[in-house]
This record gives sequence, structure tokens and C-alpha cells, in this order.
Amino acid sequence: MPDDPQTDHVFARDAEWAALSRFALSRAPSTRLGVVSGRHRQGKTFLLNALAEQVGGFYFVATDDTETEGLRRFGEALALHASGGGQYHFDNWDQAVDRLYATVPEGIIVIDEFPYLAKASPVLPSLLQRALDPGGTARRSEARLLLCGSAMSVMGGLLAGNAPLRGRASLELVVNPMDYLTAARFWGCDHDPELAVLLHAVVGGTPAYRHELVYSDAPASRDEFDDWVVRTVLNPMVPLFREARYLLAEEADIRDPALYHAVLGAIATGHNTRGGVASHLGRPSTHISHPLTVLEDSRLIIREQDAFASGKSVYRIAEPLITFYESVMRRTWSFLERGLAEQAWAVSGSGFRSQVVGPHFEELCREFTIRNSLELFGELPAQVASGIVPNPATRKQIQVDVAALAPGEPGRPSRLLALGEAKWGKTMGLRHLERLRTARDLLAVRKYDTEGTRLICYSGAGFDADLRAAAAGDDRIVLVDLPRLYGRTA
Repeated sequence: MPDDPQTDHVFARDAEWAALSRFALSRAPSTRLGVVSGRHRQGKTFLLNALAEQVGGFYFVATDDTETEGLRRFGEALALHASGGGQYHFDNWDQAVDRLYATVPEGIIVIDEFPYLAKASPVLPSLLQRALDPGGTARRSEARLLLCGSAMSVMGGLLAGNAPLRGRASLELVVNPMDYLTAARFWGCDHDPELAVLLHAVVGGTPAYRHELVYSDAPASRDEFDDWVVRTVLNPMVPLFREARYLLAEEADIRDPALYHAVLGAIATGHNTRGGVASHLGRPSTHISHPLTVLEDSRLIIREQDAFASGKSVYRIAEPLITFYESVMRRTWSFLERGLAEQAWAVSGSGFRSQVVGPHFEELCREFTIRNSLELFGELPAQVASGIVPNPATRKQIQVDVAALAPGEPGRPSRLLALGEAKWGKTMGLRHLERLRTARDLLAVRKYDTEGTRLICYSGAGFDADLRAAAAGDDRIVLVDLPRLYGRTA
């Protein structure tokens, strides 16, 4: 086995590769099980294939089969690994697991798309637990077992609660989409921050969307973006066209796709509270609790706590392509299937800017704030989120897009590090700054410590001269434009 496995063909997955290498090369007797998860097309299979090739071992990809068919395919693959042909015949997974460890004495055992096997054979995790425990068959081998899968709800449950494999894993690796800065480099648009935001609002940071699903077609400038959307994302002959539907269909716990698409559609169009989703669908809130829980467990949506109200939260769709599908594509699906992409995109422009790019830009601004917190505040915040500040004088609410709060200290009021407002398509001026000042003053009345609070304006269209002058005279006013968002200015 090599001392330092490495691969030169994976873009920006150094941390994941290092974690897999440490696991594969560990000599600790307790290092026997690792769990790798992540949505389809994040590069998991590429990483694990490369690892198995470099350190030696057995690699098997499960499919959606019956238990009998799964055992047959597993027996064929194991026999091919052992002797180059033939087939092992197994009556059950107990026999298959015993033979697996007898056949693979060292290196790595990778079982990819493990949720398919567990679905057909629910006893399999318990059999693996028995094999891994003291006295089990895994103890007679030095091989490390890696279970991998894309069904996030299933993979997340493997090590949770009273699950058989809980407490037995030495590695729990989630291969996430690339962050917005890495995605911009990957798409070759880090020189054009406006294009980078627009692309990330559609395809996020999923590596496969750059090459496999769009024939390596990428817009070279902002002026090419609209044409690119029409010829790729909205084109029924391009694989990316139906990808958002497949992301939902691959989750085993989702049995009524129409209902789940309706819930996602409500969130995508701004009805992002539990009550808001229920009202939009015309159902009691108790009827949508289960779909929300399933979507959250599947990591298709994220629930975010309101920065200023412990009992309030909003839902956000985790995958940008799903937001784009629900906000743009599902509404014009019949036109798109007929090849009328240009017409569909022409009537979707305003919805794309307000329901897709605007909220996505706000999320990027929150991520920027977290990444640059030491530069901005000189410390790490405990929370960066959006929040609502009621204004009793006007009987209205102020929506704060970015709120950064310091870690709590016993006996002291909550310290507010920053309040921010994000505008994608508007030049920001003093009125936006005044909204933040009003929110800050209202929070001071509610006993927040606002003495050092910074007021941050984030804009995709820039700032007027008055706001720039105000920021130049007060270091507690911070302006973040697109170049700064992408690290192109100091």
C-alpha cells in the first residue's frame, strides 16, 4: 500500500482527499468503518474509485435491485476481484459479508450507493455491525470499509440514534457542493463577479453541472448568460434540464412528488415559514409538517433560525437548481417541453431576478460575512442569519438580510456585531443605511448591545456618492460590492 495516495484530477477536493487518505492509511485497530455521503454529481464516486485504485481494494456500486439480484451482482463483483472471473453464490448477506472480508484482507472496501442495498435488505447494517464488533469477521482482515450514498436521509440515519452502526465509524465525510468562490474558479468566471453570481444562482457548486450535464458549455461573459440558459438549462435535449426532478426522486422517503414539489415551490416563491407554506398550499399547518421534516432530513431544505426571535424560523432550499426549477421551469414546463425556451425565458426574467437571484445574493452575503468575520469584526460570530425587527412606531417590520451576533456571555446583553442589507439590482443610497440605523436603534431598545455594531450594505449594482461619502467618514459603515464579495479588492 502506498504511503501517500494522491490524485491530480479532482478540483478543489483537497480536504476530502486528505480525510480519505488518513482513513485508508490508518494503522489504528479501531479504524474500520467510514461513511461518505453527498448528493449525486459531487465527485464522491471519482474520489472513492481513485482511492481504491491507489491503495488497493474492492469497489462495488449498488443499484436499485431486489435482495436476490443485489446478492447476485455482489457475488459476481467479488469473484471478479478475487480471481478475475466466475461468481460467488450467496443465499443471504450474512454469507456475503463473511466472504467479503475473507476475500479482501487489506486495503479499502467501498460499497457505493449503499442505500439501495439497505432498502432491499434492511438487516444489512446490523450484519455489518456484528462483523465490525470484537470477534466479528472484519477483525480477521485489515481492510477498511467505506459505505457511500447519495440518499441523504438514509446516510444521515446510519450513525444516528439507535442505529446499528452508531459509534463504530472513524470517518463521517459529507462531500458538499463547492462554495461560491471555488465554483467561480471552476466555471472560469471569477474575473466576472456578476456572471459568477448568476451562474451560482442557477447551478450552485455541483461539479458535474460544469461538464457532464451541459457538454462543457459555459458562458464567457455576462452578455452570454441568457443565451446559455436557453441552450442548456431550459433545453429538453440537455441532461441538466430534468436534473432538479431527479434530485427529488432519488430520496427514498419521498412518495408523493407532487406534494413535495408544491412545498418546494412555496418556499421558492417566498412563502418560507411553516405557516406561509401551509397557507400557500391551502392546507392546515399540521398537514405539511411531515413533508417539511422529510425535505429537511434529505437536506433539500434548511431551516434557519430568525436572528432576533428564538421561536421563529424560515426554510431555504439548499440546492440552487431546485429553486431555479420551482421558480422558473415548473411554471413554463409545457412551453419548455415544446422547445419554446426563448419565449419561456423572456416571461421569466423578472421572477428569476426577484425569486432566484435576489434571495441567492442575500445568502452569498451571509456566507461572505462568515468567511470574513475576523477582518470585519476581529472575532468569530456565534450566528449569522437573517431576521425581522418590528417597528412599533410604523407598525411595520424591518427585514434584516444579514445579522451577526457575538457569542453569548452570562449576565450580559447579546452583542450585535453587524446588521446588513443586500440589494442585487439596486444602487444603494442613504435610505438603505437609515433602515439599518433604525433597526439598530430598535434592537438597542430591546437591550441588545449595539455600541460597536457595524452597518453593512451589500450591493450587486453599487452605491451612490452620498453613501460612499458616509462610509468614508465612519469606519462602522461597510460597503461590499461584487468585486469585494469575490475577494477582488482589499
